[in-house]
Amino acid sequence: MPGPVFLEGDGIELRTVEEADLEFLQATINDPAVREYLGSRPPINGRQEREWYEERCSNDDHTNLLVCRDGEPMGSIGLHPKDQTEASAEIGIFLAERYWGEGYGTEASRLVTDYAFRERRHHRVMARVFEGNAGSARIWEKLGFRHEGRFREAEFLDGEYVDVDYYAVLEDEWFDGER
Repeated sequence: MPGPVFLEGDGIELRTVEEADLEFLQATINDPAVREYLGSRPPINGRQEREWYEERCSNDDHTNLLVCRDGEPMGSIGLHPKDQTEASAEIGIFLAERYWGEGYGTEASRLVTDYAFRERRHHRVMARVFEGNAGSARIWEKLGFRHEGRFREAEFLDGEYVDVDYYAVLEDEWFDGER
């Protein structure tokens, strides 16, 4: 069962990740449809998921939350500092395939971006999108992130090298648009 609500939107809530959620997270990240756009990754076993939970999920510098609807987990979203000054942070998100295309990823990303600026005092928030993941690109475009560039053939996915697009928004741009 997911932990208490940390951030709440209109249709979802972002809850703390608890030990009981590890089985759901492991199953979701190992789903071929989900992991296709997460970068080259080997299978994640129970021990590895537990290590992530104990080392990264419990780290004060990293924010990891479950995306839930009415307490039911749908995926995960994280906010991670990109440098020692913590001026920049990166958002990473994944949802179970049955929840794609419903706006949950956009709402979760909006909540975490706002949290990054209002409470974590980051100046810049960025996200990476692997070639072919049009749904992810739409999230960042809807939220006002700017396309900053493309790293050509930067990741190896499903037997081929693919481009990675980078999106970002600055604090003043975010508040000027007040999402």
